[in-house]
Amino acid sequence: MAKAQSSLSAGIIAAIRKRRPTVVNRDAAVSRGDIVIASYNIHKCVGTDGRFDPGRTAQVIGEIGADIFALQEADQRFGERAGLLDLEHLRREAHLVSVPISAFSEKGHGWHGNVLLIREGAVSDVRQLKLPGVEPRGALVVDLDLKAGPLRVIAAHLGLLRHSRARQAETLLEVAADSAGRPTLLIGDLNEWRMGRRSSLKFLSPTFDPSHAAVASFPSRFPLLPLDRVLGNPHHLVTSVEVHDTPLARVASDHLPVKASIDLKAAHKDDDGRRSGLIDAETA
Repeated sequence: MAKAQSSLSAGIIAAIRKRRPTVVNRDAAVSRGDIVIASYNIHKCVGTDGRFDPGRTAQVIGEIGADIFALQEADQRFGERAGLLDLEHLRREAHLVSVPISAFSEKGHGWHGNVLLIREGAVSDVRQLKLPGVEPRGALVVDLDLKAGPLRVIAAHLGLLRHSRARQAETLLEVAADSAGRPTLLIGDLNEWRMGRRSSLKFLSPTFDPSHAAVASFPSRFPLLPLDRVLGNPHHLVTSVEVHDTPLARVASDHLPVKASIDLKAAHKDDDGRRSGLIDAETA
């Protein structure tokens, strides 16, 4: 037992040392033509004070001002599996619209609690994945056509068991592999704080870099562990990552939201350049 506790402590310390939070200002990101992405485990709208308060959760979402927002635990886990947020309020106040899916029930919002909100753009394809593992877990795979170009977003909430997470990571990697050249984001609560060989996310390499910009998001009152991630393929798609750490966010959920900036235009420009180079080489 003592050995296990020592290993856990060493892992937490390593995670803290490796995190390199980068502050990104949304206005600056928008002026560069970047897209602001966010991921937030809203803990079924129950805060660290034990209160169920969907309005408070919506306020935190509004604070961030993201263009694409992945939510986890947005539905009741059992019973009617009803959605817990006022999606019309988010559309009206935060200008975010939920990507349409087939929910578990008429009152549900998400797929295994996953909801993807977008500010603008067209949805060209949606897939709802049931992920392997002991617990019921899922992911949304959404192809978007944005002004800056096409983008695939994989929004997921991985399991609590390391073995299950490893299998789930392999499943998501297969989905990323058939993106048909679309830059791809993997975002959500990946429930993994370890880095390196012991991480269940190691199977994502080299398509994604699990060590990139791992910022501590849990627990919200004193964040130590980088459970919530924004990973990109190509790796330079994600230009900056930070936690959204405000007094309201610290009490609204046990997770802090994670916010990132992506340069989609640059990713497409680089891809066009590689394609041009291949064509030139073939005709030479």
